[in-house]
Formats: sequence, C-alpha cells, structure tokens
Amino acid sequence: MLADYESKFKALADQKRLLIMSELCQYEEVCVCDLVEKMDIPQSKLSYHLKILHDAGFILKETRGTWSYYRINESEVNKILSPELCCIFTKPNTNQTKC
Repeated sequence: MLADYESKFKALADQKRLLIMSELCQYEEVCVCDLVEKMDIPQSKLSYHLKILHDAGFILKETRGTWSYYRINESEVNKILSPELCCIFTKPNTNQTKC
C-alpha cells in the first residue's frame, strides 16, 4: 500500500507533470496534439510524462483513432491531495470541499 502512495507522490514531484495536470483541469478533455502545442515540449517527452500520470491514476486516457485524449481523474486527485491542493487540480465547483 505504501508503495502505491510512493508512486503517486513521485508522479506529482515534477514541475512538467504538475503543469500538465494544471492544463488538463481547465478542460473536459484535451487531445495530446493540443497538449504538445500548449506545453511546448516534444511529443515523446510529453508522452513520457502523461504515462507516469496515467499509471499513477491521476489522469484518464481515451484513444479515438490515432489520437489520445486525456482528462483529470478527479476522484483520484481528491483522494490523494489535501483540500487546499485539490482546488488547484479540479475544475471550479466540482470538489467536495470549499476552497
């Protein structure tokens, strides 16, 4: 159980991944092609960071054709983060605690 938490916190311990999560929380879902432009990093590096976040359960992925679409897994974010930090990574008025 502790190893699960360790991997989750390691996934959050990177500025690029935090920026990706911040970007994702602004939309219902985002195509990886749009994230490449917004994040200004090569797709290979972006895919690396997305995989880590996905493996940790913080983001959800849906593949349609050749494109992948990502969104925040709010239930996982709410479980792992304090109410103050949850406000950063959730859409307004969707978290259960008041920010």
